[in-house]
Amino acid sequence: MVEFALPANSKIGPGTVHPAPKGAKNPRRFKIYRWSAAEEGAQQENPRVDTYTLDLAATGPMVLDALIKIKNEVDATLTFRRSCREGVCGSCAMNIDGQNTLACTKPIEDVKDDVKIYPLPHLAVVKDLVPDMTRFYAQHASIEPWIKTESAAPDRERLQSPEERAKLDGLYECILCACCSTSCPSYWWNSERYLGPAALLQAYRWIADSRDESAGERLDALEDPFRLYRCHTIMNCTQTCPKHLNPAKAIGEVKKLVVERR
Repeated sequence: MVEFALPANSKIGPGTVHPAPKGAKNPRRFKIYRWSAAEEGAQQENPRVDTYTLDLAATGPMVLDALIKIKNEVDATLTFRRSCREGVCGSCAMNIDGQNTLACTKPIEDVKDDVKIYPLPHLAVVKDLVPDMTRFYAQHASIEPWIKTESAAPDRERLQSPEERAKLDGLYECILCACCSTSCPSYWWNSERYLGPAALLQAYRWIADSRDESAGERLDALEDPFRLYRCHTIMNCTQTCPKHLNPAKAIGEVKKLVVERR
């Protein structure tokens, strides 16, 4: 019988336990993934899960509020990304309670037990909750996310009818948080060649834009067994999107256009 196990240096070990503050009225435990690359010449330590107990009576309502409180008042070494705190920038994307989402829009009260926080899955970890997004951003750049035209530029803006503009709803709102791509099994196994839900949603956003004049060129670039067709419509991407978008539908529309033009 074949046995599958993580490499010894990837197994998560027990971490530090930080007790609740004295007189806590509403204590809640946060279990957070911790890992940092070893300094040159030092032995690499395994990842661990540290436990922090906060008083929710003195903490903001969102998971990001708890993380900021931990960093400011309990453990300054905790590392994570954040910026807008309004679900717009996508910086604080992480895996909370088993689902990829944004820490700034995830209410603590939605988690019924200990709040378990990990970095986005299947990306290399830079430190703690910070994943390496290099490949993800390169894939987004590869679909050339800007209007491409061949006709002469107009004197003013390029106009759209209300109907043409409506076709972009559900596409332009993507904030590139990577929650969808990192929840996709096809992306886990083929991320070096499969563009993933986020990049393909963005690709369709420009194909569907009436002002763009390079739809054929864009479809040529996507028509590939791996770049596009690794999608098997598992729907994890749509289920986890914190902006309630439907990347699976956008990918289906791209596949449809590829077939229709043959």
